[in-house]
Amino acid sequence: MNYLTHIRTGFLLLLISCVHLTPSQDGFAEEPQWKAGSASVVITPEEDLWMAGYGGRKAPADGKIHDLWLKVLVIEARDGHRGVVVSTDTLGIPQSIYNNVCAALKEKFNLERSQIMLNSSHTHCGPVLRGALHDVYPLTPEHIKQINSYSDKLEQKLVDAVGTALKNLEPATLWTGEGFTSFAVNRRNNMEPDVPKLRKADELKGPSDHSVPVLAVKDKTGKLKTIVFGYACHNTTLGIQQWCGDYAGFAQYDLEAMFPGATAMFYMGCGADQNPLPRRTQELAESYGSRLAHAVADTVRLPMVELDPELKTEIEIVDIKLGDAPTKAELEKIAAGNPDSYITRWGTRLLKQLNAGKPFITAYPFPVQTWFLGNRQIWITIGGEVVVDYALGMKKEFGPSTWVAGYCNDVMAYTPSLRVLEEDVPPRKSSRWGYEGNTSMVVYGMPAQRWSDEVEEKIVESAKRQVKKVRNGK
Repeated sequence: MNYLTHIRTGFLLLLISCVHLTPSQDGFAEEPQWKAGSASVVITPEEDLWMAGYGGRKAPADGKIHDLWLKVLVIEARDGHRGVVVSTDTLGIPQSIYNNVCAALKEKFNLERSQIMLNSSHTHCGPVLRGALHDVYPLTPEHIKQINSYSDKLEQKLVDAVGTALKNLEPATLWTGEGFTSFAVNRRNNMEPDVPKLRKADELKGPSDHSVPVLAVKDKTGKLKTIVFGYACHNTTLGIQQWCGDYAGFAQYDLEAMFPGATAMFYMGCGADQNPLPRRTQELAESYGSRLAHAVADTVRLPMVELDPELKTEIEIVDIKLGDAPTKAELEKIAAGNPDSYITRWGTRLLKQLNAGKPFITAYPFPVQTWFLGNRQIWITIGGEVVVDYALGMKKEFGPSTWVAGYCNDVMAYTPSLRVLEEDVPPRKSSRWGYEGNTSMVVYGMPAQRWSDEVEEKIVESAKRQVKKVRNGK
């Protein structure tokens, strides 16, 4: 071999080596990457079931504005560890559905509870589900039969949708970013009629979280496949008798129109004390949905941070004590009240239970969950209707790359911070105070009016333990 031939051969070998080591034009290297798959299923009730969310309703649903959806994203890390994100146009997933779904996903797909994240959009134009809010409405045995039947079908659809998403797994990249929109208003600190004037004067009071976290999933060609996004605000723009996803539903429809072929999934942040204000018209719901969708779209179109294909998942079911249960004398007085009141139905049911010798629960198995994506992004989920203090506090505690979702896995009551809990104990300094921390548990049928004072400490300490574990590489 002459000198020139030797040089040419060496250059060719170097070129082959570079081609082998360099990622292809679609951004994928030879080594394993993320895999992702999604699925979408309509869950609009076929019957006119009772609607969840507002105690003043007098009749079941009557038609729809648009369909309600259940959507699933499955992600698989480099080592094969999987995470399942589920978004639902429901007020809240109750404990029975959470437990049944987790058991089924374990049996069918060997998924642990820590790998399963069930989100509720908290639309107030969705159906009542099994075992949740039954005291709020004058439900007949036939109504309950319909509710249970729908809940059974919802569970099966959820499990089947996870199976479909698993079958759809394909190489992917994951990206994170954060947008901004500001229609949420702290409802405890601002009277609803005053909000337009206060907003114009830039004088709105109380904490809020206007961040819009975004997780984008792209396929190996760079095409957007799935968008998961959150916002901390009650889904209460509408109070109609028709099925609708409210602003979050409109946002998802808008995003799927902006990005054809992509699946848009909403999760509720810590918005239990936040309202979309002003409200009560479909035009406003569509407007808020459009604003949220554009905040997400702007984030997706700008440079985002790519996540390494690493996933760690943790969960703790924490026993949190309830406040004092009502006495028999208190329940007898409540049960003698207006028979059309949900408080009377609550008291009557608890009195019957007490007289039957069945003790009230004194603590609740409360889910707190942590995911760590790409060795960067912390994603914490908290059960119940979670107030904004948790998001603001955990971002401060764990850093800006922290997302906090409420309304996850089991929505059993409001989840107040200690600040809100203490503000809501009579005598109250504000007419806006009282519901989130001291009376809302009655709506959910709990045998107490409030959590014990340990509620925030227990949740935060659980999150700290889990974040330490995932950051340490468990």
